[in-house]
Amino acid sequence: MFKGILLNKTDAGTEAKIADINDSDLPDGDVTLRVDYSTLNYKDGLAITGKAPVVRKFPMVPGIDGAGTVEKSNSALWKAGDKVVLNGWGVGEGHWGCLAQKARLKGEWLVPLPSGFTTKQAASIGTAGYTAMLCVLGLEKHGVTPGKGEILVTGAAGGVGSIAIALLAKSGYTVVASTGRMDEADYLKSLGASEVIDRATLSAPGKPLAKERWAGAVDTVGSHTLANVCASIKYLGVVTACGLAQGMDFPTSVAPFILRGVTLVGIDSVMAPTAARMEAWSRLASDLDKHKLDVLTTEISLAQAIAKAPQILAGQVRGRLVVNVNT
Repeated sequence: MFKGILLNKTDAGTEAKIADINDSDLPDGDVTLRVDYSTLNYKDGLAITGKAPVVRKFPMVPGIDGAGTVEKSNSALWKAGDKVVLNGWGVGEGHWGCLAQKARLKGEWLVPLPSGFTTKQAASIGTAGYTAMLCVLGLEKHGVTPGKGEILVTGAAGGVGSIAIALLAKSGYTVVASTGRMDEADYLKSLGASEVIDRATLSAPGKPLAKERWAGAVDTVGSHTLANVCASIKYLGVVTACGLAQGMDFPTSVAPFILRGVTLVGIDSVMAPTAARMEAWSRLASDLDKHKLDVLTTEISLAQAIAKAPQILAGQVRGRLVVNVNT
Protein backbone atom coordinates (compact mmCIF):
# COMPACT_ATOMS: atom_id res chain seq x y z
CA MET A 1 0.00 0.00 0.00
CA PHE A 2 1.08 3.58 -0.62
CA LYS A 3 -0.53 7.00 -0.24
CA GLY A 4 -1.58 9.29 -3.05
CA ILE A 5 -4.16 11.81 -4.19
CA LEU A 6 -7.01 9.92 -5.83
CA LEU A 7 -9.59 11.65 -8.01
CA ASN A 8 -13.06 10.21 -8.54
CA LYS A 9 -16.05 11.48 -10.47
CA THR A 10 -19.21 12.00 -8.42
CA ASP A 11 -22.63 13.52 -9.10
CA ALA A 12 -21.35 16.69 -7.43
CA GLY A 13 -18.20 16.85 -9.57
CA THR A 14 -14.61 15.77 -8.98
CA GLU A 15 -13.74 14.39 -5.54
CA ALA A 16 -10.07 14.60 -4.47
CA LYS A 17 -8.83 12.83 -1.37
CA ILE A 18 -5.72 11.25 0.12
CA ALA A 19 -6.15 7.50 -0.27
CA ASP A 20 -4.30 4.26 0.51
CA ILE A 21 -3.64 2.64 -2.86
CA ASN A 22 -2.62 -0.95 -3.58
CA ASP A 23 0.40 -1.61 -5.77
CA SER A 24 -1.85 -3.91 -7.80
CA ASP A 25 -4.00 -0.89 -8.74
CA LEU A 26 -1.15 0.82 -10.57
CA PRO A 27 -1.64 1.06 -14.35
CA ASP A 28 0.40 -0.72 -16.98
CA GLY A 29 4.00 0.35 -17.47
CA ASP A 30 7.47 -1.14 -17.51
CA VAL A 31 8.97 1.05 -14.77
CA THR A 32 7.78 1.38 -11.18
CA LEU A 33 8.97 4.65 -9.68
CA ARG A 34 9.33 5.37 -5.98
CA VAL A 35 8.43 9.05 -6.03
CA ASP A 36 10.30 11.52 -3.83
CA TYR A 37 8.71 14.73 -5.05
CA SER A 38 5.99 15.87 -7.40
CA THR A 39 4.65 19.37 -8.02
CA LEU A 40 1.42 21.29 -8.31
CA ASN A 41 0.99 22.81 -11.77
CA TYR A 42 -1.89 24.71 -13.36
CA LYS A 43 -3.02 21.54 -15.10
CA ASP A 44 -2.93 19.64 -11.80
CA GLY A 45 -5.09 22.38 -10.31
CA LEU A 46 -7.63 21.87 -13.10
CA ALA A 47 -7.60 18.12 -12.52
CA ILE A 48 -7.99 18.29 -8.73
CA THR A 49 -10.77 20.89 -8.80
CA GLY A 50 -12.52 19.55 -11.90
CA LYS A 51 -12.65 23.10 -13.30
CA ALA A 52 -11.81 21.79 -16.77
CA PRO A 53 -12.10 18.28 -18.25
CA VAL A 54 -8.38 17.51 -18.33
CA VAL A 55 -8.86 14.10 -16.68
CA ARG A 56 -9.92 11.63 -19.32
CA LYS A 57 -10.79 8.67 -17.06
CA PHE A 58 -11.46 7.96 -13.41
CA PRO A 59 -10.20 7.08 -10.90
CA MET A 60 -7.05 9.13 -11.55
CA VAL A 61 -3.92 10.07 -9.66
CA PRO A 62 -2.93 13.60 -10.75
CA GLY A 63 0.61 14.92 -10.96
CA ILE A 64 2.27 15.69 -14.30
CA ASP A 65 5.75 15.87 -12.72
CA GLY A 66 7.72 13.34 -10.74
CA ALA A 67 11.26 12.77 -9.55
CA GLY A 68 12.51 9.76 -7.67
CA THR A 69 14.16 6.35 -7.82
CA VAL A 70 13.37 3.39 -10.05
CA GLU A 71 12.10 0.60 -7.81
CA LYS A 72 11.53 -2.01 -10.50
CA SER A 73 12.16 -2.00 -14.25
CA ASN A 74 11.33 -4.22 -17.19
CA SER A 75 12.66 -1.53 -19.52
CA ALA A 76 16.08 -1.84 -21.12
CA LEU A 77 16.52 1.89 -20.51
CA TRP A 78 16.48 1.76 -16.71
CA LYS A 79 17.47 -0.40 -13.75
CA ALA A 80 16.49 -0.40 -10.11
CA GLY A 81 18.21 2.43 -8.27
CA ASP A 82 18.34 4.87 -11.20
CA LYS A 83 17.34 8.44 -10.39
CA VAL A 84 14.90 9.76 -12.98
CA VAL A 85 12.56 12.64 -13.83
CA LEU A 86 9.13 12.60 -15.48
CA ASN A 87 7.40 15.55 -17.17
CA GLY A 88 4.20 15.41 -19.18
CA TRP A 89 3.28 12.61 -21.61
CA GLY A 90 -0.38 12.88 -20.56
CA VAL A 91 0.42 11.60 -17.08
CA GLY A 92 -2.19 12.80 -14.59
CA GLU A 93 -4.71 13.06 -17.43
CA GLY A 94 -5.01 9.65 -19.08
CA HIS A 95 -2.41 7.74 -17.07
CA TRP A 96 -1.91 7.82 -13.30
CA GLY A 97 0.52 10.52 -12.26
CA CYS A 98 3.03 11.28 -9.55
CA LEU A 99 1.09 12.95 -6.74
CA ALA A 100 1.55 9.68 -4.92
CA GLN A 101 4.35 7.71 -3.31
CA LYS A 102 4.57 5.36 -6.32
CA ALA A 103 3.94 5.59 -10.05
CA ARG A 104 4.08 3.03 -12.85
CA LEU A 105 5.25 4.54 -16.11
CA LYS A 106 6.69 3.82 -19.53
CA GLY A 107 10.48 3.85 -19.60
CA GLU A 108 10.62 6.06 -22.68
CA TRP A 109 8.83 8.81 -20.78
CA LEU A 110 11.69 9.24 -18.32
CA VAL A 111 14.95 11.19 -18.44
CA PRO A 112 17.91 10.75 -16.10
CA LEU A 113 18.17 13.07 -13.13
CA PRO A 114 20.55 15.79 -14.37
CA SER A 115 23.94 15.85 -12.72
CA GLY A 116 24.09 18.40 -9.94
CA PHE A 117 20.36 18.35 -9.16
CA THR A 118 18.64 16.62 -6.28
CA THR A 119 15.25 15.02 -6.89
CA LYS A 120 13.67 17.92 -5.00
CA GLN A 121 15.38 20.48 -7.22
CA ALA A 122 14.42 18.60 -10.37
CA ALA A 123 10.79 18.46 -9.23
CA SER A 124 10.93 22.15 -8.32
CA ILE A 125 11.94 22.87 -11.90
CA GLY A 126 9.37 20.40 -13.21
CA THR A 127 7.27 20.95 -16.29
CA ALA A 128 7.18 24.69 -15.58
CA GLY A 129 10.95 25.11 -15.64
CA TYR A 130 11.48 22.69 -18.48
CA THR A 131 8.83 24.59 -20.47
CA ALA A 132 10.53 27.89 -19.62
CA MET A 133 13.80 26.49 -20.96
CA LEU A 134 12.08 25.35 -24.17
CA CYS A 135 10.82 28.92 -24.55
CA VAL A 136 14.31 30.37 -24.09
CA LEU A 137 15.71 27.88 -26.59
CA GLY A 138 12.93 28.90 -29.00
CA LEU A 139 14.00 32.54 -28.77
CA GLU A 140 17.65 31.64 -29.25
CA LYS A 141 17.03 29.37 -32.23
CA HIS A 142 15.10 32.15 -33.97
CA GLY A 143 17.94 34.62 -33.57
CA VAL A 144 16.90 36.66 -30.52
CA THR A 145 20.12 37.68 -28.76
CA PRO A 146 20.51 39.90 -25.67
CA GLY A 147 21.61 42.78 -27.86
CA LYS A 148 18.32 42.82 -29.79
CA GLY A 149 16.39 44.45 -26.95
CA GLU A 150 13.96 43.77 -24.10
CA ILE A 151 12.26 40.43 -23.55
CA LEU A 152 8.75 40.42 -22.08
CA VAL A 153 7.60 37.60 -19.79
CA THR A 154 3.86 37.43 -19.09
CA GLY A 155 2.33 35.63 -16.12
CA ALA A 156 5.65 36.41 -14.56
CA ALA A 157 4.95 35.42 -10.96
CA GLY A 158 3.86 31.90 -11.93
CA GLY A 159 6.11 28.88 -12.29
CA VAL A 160 6.99 29.19 -15.98
CA GLY A 161 7.32 32.96 -15.78
CA SER A 162 9.52 32.93 -12.67
CA ILE A 163 11.98 30.43 -14.09
CA ALA A 164 11.96 32.10 -17.52
CA ILE A 165 13.00 35.38 -15.88
CA ALA A 166 15.83 33.69 -13.99
CA LEU A 167 17.08 31.90 -17.11
CA LEU A 168 16.89 34.93 -19.39
CA ALA A 169 18.58 37.24 -16.88
CA LYS A 170 21.38 34.71 -16.36
CA SER A 171 21.98 34.71 -20.14
CA GLY A 172 22.26 38.50 -20.26
CA TYR A 173 18.82 39.49 -21.53
CA THR A 174 17.00 42.58 -20.26
CA VAL A 175 13.73 41.16 -18.91
CA VAL A 176 10.46 42.98 -18.32
CA ALA A 177 7.95 41.09 -16.17
CA SER A 178 4.17 41.43 -16.62
CA THR A 179 2.02 40.39 -13.65
CA GLY A 180 -1.34 40.97 -12.07
CA ARG A 181 0.32 40.98 -8.67
CA MET A 182 2.33 44.16 -8.48
CA ASP A 183 3.06 43.40 -4.81
CA GLU A 184 5.40 40.71 -6.18
CA ALA A 185 7.62 43.29 -7.91
CA ASP A 186 10.50 42.86 -5.46
CA TYR A 187 10.35 39.09 -5.87
CA LEU A 188 10.41 39.36 -9.67
CA LYS A 189 13.32 41.81 -9.58
CA SER A 190 15.20 39.40 -7.29
CA LEU A 191 14.91 36.81 -10.08
CA GLY A 192 16.40 39.23 -12.61
CA ALA A 193 13.58 41.38 -13.99
CA SER A 194 14.70 44.93 -14.73
CA GLU A 195 11.14 46.29 -14.77
CA VAL A 196 7.71 45.06 -13.68
CA ILE A 197 4.52 46.16 -15.45
CA ASP A 198 0.86 45.59 -14.62
CA ARG A 199 -0.82 42.93 -16.74
CA ALA A 200 -3.77 45.29 -17.19
CA THR A 201 -1.71 47.10 -19.82
CA LEU A 202 -1.89 43.97 -21.98
CA SER A 203 -5.02 42.05 -21.00
CA ALA A 204 -7.77 44.17 -22.63
CA PRO A 205 -8.67 44.13 -26.35
CA GLY A 206 -6.08 46.12 -28.29
CA LYS A 207 -5.09 47.31 -31.73
CA PRO A 208 -3.77 45.08 -34.54
CA LEU A 209 -0.44 46.92 -34.29
CA ALA A 210 1.02 48.89 -31.39
CA LYS A 211 4.29 50.73 -30.83
CA GLU A 212 7.25 48.39 -31.26
CA ARG A 213 8.95 47.59 -27.97
CA TRP A 214 9.88 43.96 -27.35
CA ALA A 215 12.57 42.00 -29.20
CA GLY A 216 10.99 38.80 -27.93
CA ALA A 217 8.52 37.45 -25.44
CA VAL A 218 7.61 34.40 -23.39
CA ASP A 219 3.82 34.26 -23.09
CA THR A 220 2.07 32.00 -20.60
CA VAL A 221 -1.31 33.74 -20.78
CA GLY A 222 -2.84 33.59 -24.27
CA SER A 223 -6.00 35.44 -25.35
CA HIS A 224 -5.87 39.26 -25.54
CA THR A 225 -2.52 39.32 -23.75
CA LEU A 226 -0.83 37.24 -26.44
CA ALA A 227 -2.52 39.34 -29.15
CA ASN A 228 -1.21 42.57 -27.60
CA VAL A 229 2.25 41.09 -27.13
CA CYS A 230 2.43 40.17 -30.81
CA ALA A 231 1.19 43.66 -31.76
CA SER A 232 4.05 45.33 -29.89
CA ILE A 233 6.93 43.06 -30.96
CA LYS A 234 9.75 44.70 -32.89
CA TYR A 235 10.38 44.00 -36.54
CA LEU A 236 11.51 40.34 -36.96
CA GLY A 237 10.92 39.70 -33.26
CA VAL A 238 9.85 36.38 -31.77
CA VAL A 239 7.12 35.28 -29.35
CA THR A 240 7.14 31.88 -27.68
CA ALA A 241 3.65 30.84 -26.54
CA CYS A 242 3.19 28.11 -23.94
CA GLY A 243 0.11 28.88 -21.83
CA LEU A 244 -3.53 29.86 -21.66
CA ALA A 245 -4.09 31.35 -18.21
CA GLN A 246 -6.29 34.10 -19.69
CA GLY A 247 -7.89 31.90 -22.33
CA MET A 248 -7.41 29.68 -25.38
CA ASP A 249 -8.61 32.33 -27.82
CA PHE A 250 -6.23 34.45 -29.88
CA PRO A 251 -8.10 37.60 -30.98
CA THR A 252 -5.57 39.20 -33.31
CA SER A 253 -4.92 39.92 -36.98
CA VAL A 254 -2.21 38.90 -39.41
CA ALA A 255 -0.72 42.42 -39.25
CA PRO A 256 2.24 41.67 -36.89
CA PHE A 257 3.22 38.67 -38.99
CA ILE A 258 3.01 40.13 -42.50
CA LEU A 259 3.99 43.73 -41.74
CA ARG A 260 6.71 43.18 -39.13
CA GLY A 261 7.77 39.62 -39.84
CA VAL A 262 6.98 38.53 -36.30
CA THR A 263 7.46 34.84 -35.55
CA LEU A 264 5.07 33.04 -33.19
CA VAL A 265 6.64 29.85 -31.85
CA GLY A 266 4.39 27.28 -30.20
CA ILE A 267 5.94 25.48 -27.23
CA ASP A 268 4.64 22.01 -26.36
CA SER A 269 6.22 20.37 -23.34
CA VAL A 270 3.81 17.43 -22.99
CA MET A 271 4.81 15.37 -26.02
CA ALA A 272 8.22 16.90 -26.77
CA PRO A 273 10.67 14.27 -28.07
CA THR A 274 13.42 12.96 -25.84
CA ALA A 275 16.16 14.89 -27.66
CA ALA A 276 14.41 18.21 -26.94
CA ARG A 277 13.90 17.22 -23.30
CA MET A 278 17.54 16.28 -22.88
CA GLU A 279 18.69 19.56 -24.44
CA ALA A 280 16.40 21.55 -22.14
CA TRP A 281 17.51 19.69 -19.00
CA SER A 282 21.17 20.03 -19.98
CA ARG A 283 20.78 23.79 -20.30
CA LEU A 284 18.85 23.98 -17.03
CA ALA A 285 21.73 22.22 -15.29
CA SER A 286 24.18 24.83 -16.59
CA ASP A 287 22.04 27.98 -16.67
CA LEU A 288 19.65 27.92 -13.72
CA ASP A 289 20.86 29.59 -10.53
CA LYS A 290 20.01 27.12 -7.76
CA HIS A 291 19.74 29.92 -5.21
CA LYS A 292 17.03 31.55 -7.32
CA LEU A 293 15.35 28.16 -7.65
CA ASP A 294 15.22 27.95 -3.85
CA VAL A 295 13.76 31.47 -3.67
CA LEU A 296 10.90 30.65 -6.03
CA THR A 297 10.07 27.22 -4.52
CA THR A 298 7.72 26.36 -1.65
CA GLU A 299 7.51 22.78 -0.32
CA ILE A 300 4.08 21.40 0.58
CA SER A 301 2.54 18.03 1.53
CA LEU A 302 0.08 15.86 -0.39
CA ALA A 303 -2.83 17.14 1.69
CA GLN A 304 -1.77 20.74 1.15
CA ALA A 305 -1.69 20.14 -2.61
CA ILE A 306 -5.45 19.56 -2.60
CA ALA A 307 -6.02 22.78 -0.67
CA LYS A 308 -3.67 24.78 -2.91
CA ALA A 309 -5.27 23.66 -6.19
CA PRO A 310 -7.93 26.42 -6.30
CA GLN A 311 -5.28 28.99 -5.42
CA ILE A 312 -3.04 28.11 -8.34
CA LEU A 313 -6.01 28.51 -10.70
CA ALA A 314 -6.77 31.91 -9.19
CA GLY A 315 -3.20 33.10 -9.79
CA GLN A 316 -2.52 33.29 -6.07
CA VAL A 317 0.58 31.06 -6.03
CA ARG A 318 4.06 32.49 -6.38
CA GLY A 319 6.68 30.48 -8.25
CA ARG A 320 6.73 26.72 -7.79
CA LEU A 321 4.99 24.39 -5.36
CA VAL A 322 7.00 21.19 -4.88
CA VAL A 323 5.10 18.37 -3.20
CA ASN A 324 6.87 16.04 -0.79
CA VAL A 325 4.70 12.98 -1.36
CA ASN A 326 6.06 11.29 1.76
CA THR A 327 4.71 13.92 4.17
